[in-house]
Amino acid sequence: MEGDGEELTAQETALYDRQIRVWGADAQRRLSKAHVLVYGMKGTVAEFCKNIVLAGVGSLTLVDDRVATEEAFSSNFLIPPVEDVYGGKTLAELCCNSLKDFNPMVRVSVEKGDLASFDVEFFSKFNVVVVSCCSLSAKKLANDKCRKLSKRVAFYAVDCRDSCGEVFVDLQDYKYSKKRQDETIECDLKYPSFENALSVPWRSLHKRMSKLYFAMRVIEKFEEAEGRSAGGVSIEDLSAVLKLKKDLCTAQSLNETHVPDTLLERLVTNTTEFPPVCAVIGGILGQEVIKAISGKGDPLKNFFFFDVFDGKGIIEDISPN
Repeated sequence: MEGDGEELTAQETALYDRQIRVWGADAQRRLSKAHVLVYGMKGTVAEFCKNIVLAGVGSLTLVDDRVATEEAFSSNFLIPPVEDVYGGKTLAELCCNSLKDFNPMVRVSVEKGDLASFDVEFFSKFNVVVVSCCSLSAKKLANDKCRKLSKRVAFYAVDCRDSCGEVFVDLQDYKYSKKRQDETIECDLKYPSFENALSVPWRSLHKRMSKLYFAMRVIEKFEEAEGRSAGGVSIEDLSAVLKLKKDLCTAQSLNETHVPDTLLERLVTNTTEFPPVCAVIGGILGQEVIKAISGKGDPLKNFFFFDVFDGKGIIEDISPN
């Protein structure tokens, strides 16, 4: 990220030798000095955490006060499938213990609290903030607090339901350079906040926009209106969700075919994550965070969608004009 830090130690240079050969010592140094906050320990986020811990991020702070249950380890490989091990412990505590074994050089710790309760100063301790398993309003609030800081904090929101997944990226004003043939090109990308991105009228989006974008927005709005937690829907809610879809499409002047009923049915029928999709989305998220920290590679702007039914990863730039 921004600013210079200490040089890599001999131990770090030896451990990350292969990575240094790929993206250089400076990129590895930046990664080794970066501090990442993660809120919400589900399967996709577990994959992400594993990836950046192995890559050698400086520190990783986990927040998830939910008590671990047998259901949790169905998609989260960091949780031991033994009841006497996870009984009574929080998801963050269990994942922390597992992640420390992946790379002892990375400082992994647990912070307790609710995402909405953390003040702006709390977020100033990090270079990257990744949120999951939280409400629409909580995502907006966390993103807004990151933007109020004097330094740039990269913000990511990730959501995986059934066999679908979404990643949102906000790097604010992001400058980086890349080489093209024999010249170096300076690039400057300006990202909208999560709230500003969602404010773009649906009717102004291109006709081939990912249907998953609209479906996710319908589910988010339903959960918020009903006071549900993220993923707190079931097949019993389908008729109400379809009614909300109709209302939103009418208000946004969007043809209802852009939000297929079958897709919404999948999202409310099975809210648990499909492990192979966790690996895909977690891999993409890890890759993007490493890009943002190291300054190497073109970052995606600003949404990524994946649906196992068509096997496609789609990048959509949804920004106000």
